[in-house]
Amino acid sequence: MKNLFAVLVFAAAVSFSGKAQNTAAQKKIAGEYTYETECMGVEGDGSQTLKAYGYGNSKNDAVEQAKKNAVRDVLFKGILKGKNECSPKPILNEPNIQEKHEDYFNKFFADGGEYLNYTSMNDMPIKLFSAGKDRKTAAEGVTYGITVIVKRSELKKKMITDNILVIP
Repeated sequence: MKNLFAVLVFAAAVSFSGKAQNTAAQKKIAGEYTYETECMGVEGDGSQTLKAYGYGNSKNDAVEQAKKNAVRDVLFKGILKGKNECSPKPILNEPNIQEKHEDYFNKFFADGGEYLNYTSMNDMPIKLFSAGKDRKTAAEGVTYGITVIVKRSELKKKMITDNILVIP
């Protein structure tokens, strides 16, 4: 009887230990999961309404990172998820262009940098997703999804003006 009790206590301890590790692992995985920017539609002026995600130490950091991710995706990757209205082609499709103009893009995407001139959320409030669904937490920070408008045509003009995009 004494041995049976010892075995049950040991089994319970292992079970609770595993659950605690699973919860910690789930939080870590949620914080490291990368979400792709999604097309929600295109405005009459060519601006793209996107659902973008960002990770940061605070809500504000995560929202700013989401804006940067949206602009980066329009510039370098194209929008491949969501509605088919957004251009799947990036504005800049030259290989290694970000590395080639590293100083320019480091300044462009700096906190409070020029990338903000090509995003808009005044017409639409930030939509922070509920903790149970799309807002994921990890030990170090949070991931938020926002709805943001990226002014694609203005961004393309900026790249042409600054000789990043050369049109023959």
